[in-house]
Amino acid sequence: MKTAFVLSYLGTRYSGWQRQENALAVQQVIEEAILKTCGQRVALSGCGRTDAGVHAKTYVASTQLESGIPLEQLPLALNARLPSDIVVCRAVAVPDSFDARFSCKSKEYTYYILNRKTRDPFYVDRAYFYPQQLDVAAMQQAAGAFEGRQDFRAVRNEGTPVKSTVRHMFYCRCGRQGEMITVTCCADGFLYNMVRNIVGTLLYVGRHKIEAALLPALLAAGKRVDTGPTAPACGLYLTKLEYGMEQLDG
Repeated sequence: MKTAFVLSYLGTRYSGWQRQENALAVQQVIEEAILKTCGQRVALSGCGRTDAGVHAKTYVASTQLESGIPLEQLPLALNARLPSDIVVCRAVAVPDSFDARFSCKSKEYTYYILNRKTRDPFYVDRAYFYPQQLDVAAMQQAAGAFEGRQDFRAVRNEGTPVKSTVRHMFYCRCGRQGEMITVTCCADGFLYNMVRNIVGTLLYVGRHKIEAALLPALLAAGKRVDTGPTAPACGLYLTKLEYGMEQLDG
């Protein structure tokens, strides 16, 4: 039987999702909890690589698992062995053909920017503290330039090689509630640091270092040096996944 786990975690203490030799990763912690709980060594397939310090309000990982523990009880059993910053929300039986990464139809990331003059200790490592004044209306206008199917080379850092840098961005939105600015991106896939580079570019627009009207041309030119800096990992959250399965979508 193949099992999919719906997870939430704070990424501050971890080197990202993927297991690494010399650093603690979320994948390693959960696989060890499964081994201790179910007596089976598994290799989880995650819905994507979150970088060090990136959080997930929703994350899905799948694996073949034979366990005598009922699926509805398995999250409770695993959570008893997991640290408080990683939680298994649900365990769901899925077809053998299911893969957490390749079966995913879309992903949504939300980036949080604390825009005020002084820090807030309750948002340390959970939002990007940005004290400079920002033109949010300009940022909202500019966000639309990232929507649609296009080449995103201009907002991609060098990382894992990919066959194509073309992605379909279903929506890119920027909004403000009080002192918190959010940038929400939903696409059929993301390149390395793509969302963080989009945020850095929108921050430059908000400070009038880049004109919103020029963004389509900058994206078409495909030069990373023409867009904004990479925003820190601490403000980034994986917030929604779509599989076309009610038990997993959220």
